[in-house]
Amino acid sequence: MAEEISNPLLSLIKEQGLVDDLQFEDVLAEIKRSNTPAIQVLQDFGIMKLDDILHVEATYLGTEVISLRDRVISAELQKIIPATVARMYRCLPVGQVGDIVQVALAEPLDPARADEIQFSAKRDIQVVVADPTEIDKTIDRIYGQAESENFAEILKELGAGKDFAREASEAADNDKLMADLANDVPIVKFVNLVLQQAIQDRASDIHFEPFETEFRIRYRVDGALYEMAPPPKHLALPVISRLKIMANLNISERRMPQDGRITHNANGKQVDLRMSTLPTQFGESVVLRVLDRSSVNLELESLGLPKAVYEFVSEVIQRPNGIFVVTGPTGCGKTTTLYSCLRRVNTIDSKLLTAEDPVEFDIEGIMQVAINEAAGMTFGKALRSFLRQDPDIIMVGEMRDLETAQISVQASLTGHLVLSTLHTNDSPGAVTRLVDMGVEPFLISSTLMAVLGQRLVRTVCKNCRTPFEPTEDQLGLLNLSLHDLGDKVFHYGRGCSVCNDTGYKGRKGIFELLIVSEPIRTLINERAPTVVVRQKAVELGMITLREDGLRCIFEGETTIEEVVKYT
Repeated sequence: MAEEISNPLLSLIKEQGLVDDLQFEDVLAEIKRSNTPAIQVLQDFGIMKLDDILHVEATYLGTEVISLRDRVISAELQKIIPATVARMYRCLPVGQVGDIVQVALAEPLDPARADEIQFSAKRDIQVVVADPTEIDKTIDRIYGQAESENFAEILKELGAGKDFAREASEAADNDKLMADLANDVPIVKFVNLVLQQAIQDRASDIHFEPFETEFRIRYRVDGALYEMAPPPKHLALPVISRLKIMANLNISERRMPQDGRITHNANGKQVDLRMSTLPTQFGESVVLRVLDRSSVNLELESLGLPKAVYEFVSEVIQRPNGIFVVTGPTGCGKTTTLYSCLRRVNTIDSKLLTAEDPVEFDIEGIMQVAINEAAGMTFGKALRSFLRQDPDIIMVGEMRDLETAQISVQASLTGHLVLSTLHTNDSPGAVTRLVDMGVEPFLISSTLMAVLGQRLVRTVCKNCRTPFEPTEDQLGLLNLSLHDLGDKVFHYGRGCSVCNDTGYKGRKGIFELLIVSEPIRTLINERAPTVVVRQKAVELGMITLREDGLRCIFEGETTIEEVVKYT
C-alpha cells in the first residue's frame, strides 16, 4: 500500500479502472527498477497516451490542461517564483487571475508541493496541468538567462565589497566567525548556484581550487574539465568552509585531508555529493564527486556491452564460485559495471556483501560495508569478517594488496563468487599484477574466471553529428589505410547549443574480455609476461579495446580522437 501512495498518479488511474492489476504491478515494478516517472512508464508500456493522462489529472483536480509551446512568461511572473524554487519543485508560473497565480506543476497530484510553492511565493496559487517535459524545457529556457544574471549579481555582491574581503581575512583564524560567514546568505546562495549549475550541466566532479592569486572552480563533463567564471580569491575560505559545514566536516581542521558526503536537492531530485578535501600550499582543495542515482542506470543491459561479452558476463556471474575482475583507470565506470552485475544476481535466495571505499550507491538487499583505514577497518579485516557472515557473493571494491588478493582467492576456493576491480591498463595486465602482488600463479589460474577491461569514450552529439572523409594521417593513428575502409563512414560533432559547442554529449563504454581458458591457465602457471598472455588471448578470439573502439567509430558513436586517446 505504501508504494501506491508514493505514486499518486498510479493510484488515481487504478481507482478509475484505467489499468488492471497485472498492468499496475508491471508499471510499479518498472518505476522501482528504473526510477522512471509513472507518467513516462504508462506511455512506454502503451497503457495510456500523454493527453489522456494529463486529462485524468486535470479532471481530478478540477483544473485545465494547458500547452506551454510558444507561451510567453512575463518578467513579473518570473519574479513571483524564482529560479531555485522553479527547478526544485519543477513548477512554472503561467498566468494570473486577479491575485491568484496559475502554476503548472510537473507532479500536480502532490499536494505538499503546491503548499510549499504557495508558502514560498507568498501568494495564492491555482495548479494547472501541462506536459512535464515541456515544463522542464520552459524552465531551462526562461530561467537559464536569469540564473546567469543572478550568478553575476552574487559575485558582484561578494567581490565588490571590501567589507566582505576584510571579514573573510579576520575570520581566517576564528572558527566561530568563519562558521557565521559560511552561513551568510550570499555565500549559501553562491555555493547552491555553483552546485545547481554543475549538476544541470551533467558534471561528474566539481573542483574548488585555491591558488596564490586566484580561486578556480572547474567541473568535469563527459571526462573533460570546464572552468566557471572565477570568483574573487577571498571567497576561497568561506566557500570551502560552507561545503565542509554541508558535509558535517570539521572546519577548523585544515592540515589533514577529510572525506564527507553532502545530500543536495537539485531540480527536485536528491543528489549525493562525495566530498574530499586536500590541504595545499594556498588553502584546501575540494573535489565533489556527483552521484546522481537517477542518471545512472544500474542494469547490465544498459552498459552497452558487445553481445558476446554481455552473454559471457551474464553467465559468469551466475557461477557458484570463482573470481571476476573488472579493470581500467580511475573514473572508467568499473564500479558501475560491478553494481550492475550485483543487481542482476541480487535475488532473495542469495546473500551479497560488499567492501567499498567509499560506498557509492546504496543498493537495496545488499549488505554494504564502508572501509575506514583510519578506524582500522581495512579491506583485509572486512573480508575476514565476511567469511563468517555466510555470504554467497562478495564484492571487493579494489584488490589493493597481497592480503586482499589472498583472502579473495581463499573465499573463491571455499565456494564464494568474488567480484573485484584492479587498476591496470588492460585485461591481460590484471593477471601479471596479481602475480606481482605475490599471489601464487597456480591459485590465480584455478580461481580467476575472466577479466573485463573497460574505458569510457565520449559519444558524438546526435544533434550536430556530421559525416566526413578521414585523412591518411588520421587513419594512420588507427593503423588503417583507405584500402581497409570500404564503404565505412566516419562522423564528428560540429558543435551546437545541445552539446555546448563541444561536438560530444554523453559517454559510452568500450570493452575487452579476457576469458581464462586452458591455454591462458598454462601461461599463468608459467608466469608468462603480459605481452605473451595478450597475444594468446587475441589468438583465441579476444576483441581488444582498440578493436571495440573501431566498432564504435564505424557505428558513428564516437570519433578517431577519442579512441586513440583511450586505447
